[in-house]
Amino acid sequence: MTISEMNFFQRMAYIVQRYGVSLLEGAGTTMAIAIICTFLGCVIGFAVGLVQTAEPHKNSSMFTRGLLRIIKLILTAYVEIFRGTPMMLQAAFIYYGTAQVFGINLGMWSAAIIIVSVNTGAYMAETVRGGILSIDPGQREGARAIGMSHLQTMMLVILPQSLRNIMPQIGNNLIINIKDTCVLSIIGTVELFFTFRSISGALYTYFEAATVTMIIYFILTFTCSRILRWIENRMDGPANFDLATGDTLAFTSGLTRYNEKTGGTY
Repeated sequence: MTISEMNFFQRMAYIVQRYGVSLLEGAGTTMAIAIICTFLGCVIGFAVGLVQTAEPHKNSSMFTRGLLRIIKLILTAYVEIFRGTPMMLQAAFIYYGTAQVFGINLGMWSAAIIIVSVNTGAYMAETVRGGILSIDPGQREGARAIGMSHLQTMMLVILPQSLRNIMPQIGNNLIINIKDTCVLSIIGTVELFFTFRSISGALYTYFEAATVTMIIYFILTFTCSRILRWIENRMDGPANFDLATGDTLAFTSGLTRYNEKTGGTY
């Protein structure tokens, strides 16, 4: 039986049977790029967010204040450019531009990681900045009052609290990167979407190949979203907390906690 004589489901089964390994390899490449670039993007975003929210010390010199202002302007331009242009154009600009202008021929993995990481970092920078600003300013002032530097204040006081607030956006960026890696096919990266294009072009079964590929994308994104939701719930901790005290005569409220799973107290 030729493929033209098969029905829809038989063609899907044929694609899975013949190109299943290629689809899995493409899915593996997609996940690897998405996870690595989300991590690197978070590192870039945290670094940029820390600088953007930095305030010069009152005893800082004019040179230090001017330098900080120039760095902030450069970082703001970076964020606005990469958030305001499509990643597909960024991929072509970086991959072909570096080769034409600077004579640097980036490999598939190098180009893919640089492109997606820098793009993710621009979005994460705004997320981190918003997460930092969402914390009560009094905590920052208190940390500075006891002699903490800006970096110490961020690392020890502000970021641990803001991390929970921005955790959903970190997960959202991972989900977006899983899907947006398809734009890397423009520079020849053999990920899941590139594999789909190869299969559909070889067999002329665009609908069936797209259906199989969409199912794989959904499995990847749904699995990651469930894992991230579990991590968020673990970070929340219990709904109520007991006040720890060494004074046996001191009565503290909340000695029992309501267990939402069992419906009782403990």
